[in-house]
Amino acid sequence: MKDAPPVAGDASEEFWRDFLLHGDPKERRLRKIFQRIPAGPRCSACAAPFGGIGRQVIRLIGKRPSERSPGLCNSCFDFMLSHRGGAEIECTLLFADVRGSTALAERLSPGAFRALLDRFYRVATEAVFSNDGGIDKFVGDEVVALFMPLPAGDQHAAKAVTAARDLRRATGHDDPAGPWLPVGAGVHTGRAWVGTVGDDTHVELTALGDVVNTAARLAQVAAAGEILVSADAAAVAGLDPDLPRATLELKGKQAAFEVVRLGAAVRATADAARS
Repeated sequence: MKDAPPVAGDASEEFWRDFLLHGDPKERRLRKIFQRIPAGPRCSACAAPFGGIGRQVIRLIGKRPSERSPGLCNSCFDFMLSHRGGAEIECTLLFADVRGSTALAERLSPGAFRALLDRFYRVATEAVFSNDGGIDKFVGDEVVALFMPLPAGDQHAAKAVTAARDLRRATGHDDPAGPWLPVGAGVHTGRAWVGTVGDDTHVELTALGDVVNTAARLAQVAAAGEILVSADAAAVAGLDPDLPRATLELKGKQAAFEVVRLGAAVRATADAARS
């Protein structure tokens, strides 16, 4: 990406929309190759693998995890640093939140609690990257993932739902003995501003807007083992219209919000919509 023509100051929204939807033309073929190498985590922009044999492959072409933004490779970081900006696009957000983390932290030693969260981060990262998503950030006991057209194509909503289901299984919610960590998740699709934020020392690719806040609210009210998928995300993902649905009152939202419920048994609306 470092060979892209320089842009003075912030890049235009048209420039960023094309990049977010299609990627840098010079890297589109490489992306298809990178995605076939089974090693993660990956660069959230170009899909270059950072682990396993993939790590050795990308080093041969000068790519490596950026020291200033580990979610990006060095060339994508340099590209975004020199092409500041973003654009509004349709994308899908996945939030996954540990249930009862305060009580867990109280029962465990600090080291044991850190190890538990590290395991959660690891399986969440695997679920997200294996479904062509990118980790936006880790916030305490919560994982925020972004699925957008650049890596995930038109299936970004379906892949976000699959990632949530994979994470549910990976945390043991289908095990007879119960989960090793109780997790609830929220998935929402809509238009968000996606682009670079930060300064010269640290640049991140992130999403901003109501779609992000709504996905976060859904994760907050999901029960352990439950995935709350907004009606918008469910429609784009092509979920079965006969799946259980509910109308929730989400904190900060003026109108009632329709969701599809996956995973945990359907609870009373009042219990699900705690604020």
